[in-house]
Amino acid sequence: MDKKNALRAGALAAGTTLMMLLMSSPALAVARDDGDDPGKGLNVAQTLGLYVLAPVAIFAVIAGLVMVLDKSKIKHQKPTASKVAANKAA
Repeated sequence: MDKKNALRAGALAAGTTLMMLLMSSPALAVARDDGDDPGKGLNVAQTLGLYVLAPVAIFAVIAGLVMVLDKSKIKHQKPTASKVAANKAA
């Protein structure tokens, strides 16, 4: 019964998405509005740098800071047999 419901939900989502795409009108970006003052466009290198390299670099800096500034002293290691025996004896 779950497979039937999953198929029904998938078909509903796909149908809804398709209808939204078919019924939507173009953005009308060609027609200028009063007060528009667009700048010059970005080339491929600028676009990749802005939308790919910059987020990856920011993520790397944040992850590096988290690893370097980690204050926890707990070592996540598998306990050895002697440590398990010592903990049971205590």
